[in-house]
Amino acid sequence: MYKILIFLKRKPGTSVAEFRNYYETTHAKLALQYSQGVDRYLRRYIDVLPNAETGAVTEPEFDVITELWFKDETIYHNTVQYLSSHTMPQAIIDDEERFLDRGKSKIATVEEVEY
Repeated sequence: MYKILIFLKRKPGTSVAEFRNYYETTHAKLALQYSQGVDRYLRRYIDVLPNAETGAVTEPEFDVITELWFKDETIYHNTVQYLSSHTMPQAIIDDEERFLDRGKSKIATVEEVEY
């Protein structure tokens, strides 16, 4: 499997609950319409735990890590190329502006190693 990670931050003024609800009920459905060849579409929501020494809970840099999984290497490489060199469809941009701080979004690929 080949994997792309997308790190997303909620828009200022949007609560964690509002962010997660909107992503799951609206944005994920829209994103699937533009996700041809994706075999698995996961959202891993981040819940920061208190620092063991100070008890402080800091705001996470990202609120969700989205994973796009591919079985087909060609589709994966084409998707990586598209995401790194093209503007997203306007419908995606408009929707993301409703709940994301788009300027903080990051995309990465991963090579997994397991022992």
